[in-house]
Amino acid sequence: MRLNNPIPRRDFLQLSAGAFAYSGLAQRFIDPRDTGAQGDGHTLNTNALQKAIDQAATAGGGVVVIPPGDFLSGGLVLRSHVTLHLEAGAILRGSPRVEDYEYRPGPPVEGDSNGHHLLFALDAEDIAITGHGTIDGGGSAFWHRKGRPTPRPEDLWGDVLAWDYEPATQRRPSPMIELARCRNVRIEGVTLTSAPGWTLRPVACETVLIRGIRVRNPIYAPNTDGMDITACRNVFVSDCDIATGDDAICIKSENPYGELLPTKNITITNCVLSTCCNGFKVGTSTHGRVENIVFSNSVIYNESATPLNERATSGIALEVVDGGSMSGILISNIQIENARTPLFVRLGRRKPAQGSFLRGIRFEQIHATGALLTTSITGLPDMPVEDVVIANSSFRMSEHGSAAWTHAEIPEYAERYPEARMFGRLPASGVYVRHAREVRIKNTEIRTDLPEERPAIVCDDVHDLELCGVTMSAPSSTEAVLALRNTSDAFIQGARVTQQAASMLHVSGASSRHIVLSANDLSRVSTPSVFSDGASAEAIVSL
Repeated sequence: MRLNNPIPRRDFLQLSAGAFAYSGLAQRFIDPRDTGAQGDGHTLNTNALQKAIDQAATAGGGVVVIPPGDFLSGGLVLRSHVTLHLEAGAILRGSPRVEDYEYRPGPPVEGDSNGHHLLFALDAEDIAITGHGTIDGGGSAFWHRKGRPTPRPEDLWGDVLAWDYEPATQRRPSPMIELARCRNVRIEGVTLTSAPGWTLRPVACETVLIRGIRVRNPIYAPNTDGMDITACRNVFVSDCDIATGDDAICIKSENPYGELLPTKNITITNCVLSTCCNGFKVGTSTHGRVENIVFSNSVIYNESATPLNERATSGIALEVVDGGSMSGILISNIQIENARTPLFVRLGRRKPAQGSFLRGIRFEQIHATGALLTTSITGLPDMPVEDVVIANSSFRMSEHGSAAWTHAEIPEYAERYPEARMFGRLPASGVYVRHAREVRIKNTEIRTDLPEERPAIVCDDVHDLELCGVTMSAPSSTEAVLALRNTSDAFIQGARVTQQAASMLHVSGASSRHIVLSANDLSRVSTPSVFSDGASAEAIVSL
């Protein structure tokens, strides 16, 4: 076996441990050039690379070391106890021909996620993809421009640049890397680029480590999710740098390979994400349970000069619309820069939803700047979102909001695809809550950089609400700083407004009742409270 560039000792020790630790297995290092592979950029190496992988598996485990060079390949199958290691300067390049990717049963033949892949594993254990090389899916061979009209400048807030392109074929290799029903998986150090569709999907896997990978897909590339963690349990993601044309990190609950399994025990930390879609998203495809998810210590950003339709539609999106459930979500220490919407939480009914719920959500230390669209938490009249906390956070808005938006009728859109712009402009500048129970906003700032005529917070059909220690910019219109519509059992304490305001609180709706006010700073407020649409002063209890 020839290895022209010796593997550094640190990498050797990691490789010898396999995906996590199976050092008891005999390890063998295989150079795929010994099985006929050529790194010349035009020889199709599918058979030679697969032969190297199979040799390692037959030997009971081993490491296939791809040396510097440009290795063109069709679809490959990873085997148990095998590490695919790409040295610095090595490129595993996907073939531009659809026929070079064998269909792998499970997912449909066509679609955004189908049965064609550059790297695939099924029912494997102790597998790894490592190194400082690059896996290039050759995505540009699988997209083309739609030729749609250029969006008007006033429409860019709701547009997405990736809509300029569409798949040239519905059989493009997507996900580029698909690992199904595997155990003990490690993906570390590699660069994944130019995916034809989704980039990386572990599905129905247990114990997965994804660390220090770099994803680079063009911002205009359609459906190029960075990673889609699906029906997995015990997943550890850290230190990843992702820039792509669709969701950067997405968590789903579905399983095209068998029984519907819960997606649970997922930790994601120390990542930097950039996209024109959602930075961190849970949903859609939430057919089953999603629980125990932690996302922390990360940055979601777009540059300030980035056109509006190239900015993230949401920094963070949590969506249950397919009959499943979501609970036990902790998101903390996140910096969001120039995303259009900081937070989007949605419980809907795109599919039958008996027993569907979204509850137990904690946002802490979320700091967003340059935001255009309102953070929203919305359910349905018979399916409220429950138990949501936003604490120790700040939202700095950069939109000139109109008072006309405050009184616009917001449709329910129960069956519509969920996305932050689905309702258009919302009645609040900072946070809009509708059809929800047990909502807490604590020690949080909502400030506007431009003249803003809307209330900072609007709650509609909310029961059991706490607003404690909230600091807000005042509307430049006669609107109140806070608006409660048909809201009951509310506790507002320590609210503060930074400019002169017409009123602190507007209460409307005959169902509004038992609103407790305590120790709020009214020094810049002309009128503490106003009432309309069947609400009266009896709805308020002052301490």
